Amino acid sequence: MAPRSPAQEGAAARTEASPARGRATIRDVAAAAGVSIGTVSRALNARSGVHAATRQRVMDAATALAYDPDRAARELSNRRAVSVGLSMAHGYRRLTPFFALFLERLSAHLAMSGLRVDDLPTGGDGLPVGDADAFVLLGAHPDDPRIGHLLAAGRPFVLVGRHPGVRGVAADDEAGGRLAAEHLLRLGHHDVVLLTGQPHAQAMADRARGFTTALADGGMAAPTRLVADDGSPLGAYRVLRAHLESGARPTAVFAATDEMATGCIAAAGDLGLQVPADVSVIGFDDLPEIGDGLTTVRQDFEALARETVALLHEALHGDEPRSVRLPVTLISRGTTAERR
Repeated sequence: MAPRSPAQEGAAARTEASPARGRATIRDVAAAAGVSIGTVSRALNARSGVHAATRQRVMDAATALAYDPDRAARELSNRRAVSVGLSMAHGYRRLTPFFALFLERLSAHLAMSGLRVDDLPTGGDGLPVGDADAFVLLGAHPDDPRIGHLLAAGRPFVLVGRHPGVRGVAADDEAGGRLAAEHLLRLGHHDVVLLTGQPHAQAMADRARGFTTALADGGMAAPTRLVADDGSPLGAYRVLRAHLESGARPTAVFAATDEMATGCIAAAGDLGLQVPADVSVIGFDDLPEIGDGLTTVRQDFEALARETVALLHEALHGDEPRSVRLPVTLISRGTTAERR
């Protein structure tokens, strides 16, 4: 018997170690060959940009794992460049620092994977206007009509967010909310404000749930909850300023995005309150420039984009859907301090 290549040995080891997993996925092939999912896709579809030795390593791994991508997806990939439609949920702000930063990284990863990006508008019915071979859905919320529509149409898609039974990727928003609450509890705060954007948005709801649960676990009363529907700095400014002008004097504010946190800081300052001496403020995202100097919960935009594209390739190759949760980290800077 001819000796097996390193890729074949690695693939065989993975298969022998987990025989109950079912058929191999494109992720298994990538791991066995030691390359990215995008490289596997280009190699299997005989596209340019893959070194001959790398292509052979991928083919060896695919053979060893008995990997057989979905025939329709393979024929689609061979016929032309696969189009990926970017779809924002109806009523959500597209021109925000968060989406600009994420889409910049996502576009780069899609281009490296040989996928063509189409930016699709959203109709009044909440569905994307136009078609594509696959979709990335932004602005996740529980009643999202795009999910049922694309499932019925048999279109592969990845949700940037969380929804039961759907292929998706998101920061661990609930854990982030908990981190924010635990940070404020350690600093001795007990009269706090929770300020969110659209409350039905999945990320907002998860962050709020994590925050309120952690406060309850710490023996604290529920926070005063304020909502800036548009999620903008100005919206947050107006809502918090009105609350403060009513005579309320919370010792801390958790704003569910860095954008809204900046509005909170401005509102406090305009009323003569110092941050963090009089009121601590914590945000979420760790956006460049906006988040500088701000205590915040950091999410990994690069990992979010990378995992989105990896899941797209899995969808295009007929793999079973899975959900990815990315860890978040609390970054303590200059806008939170111990309660006086």
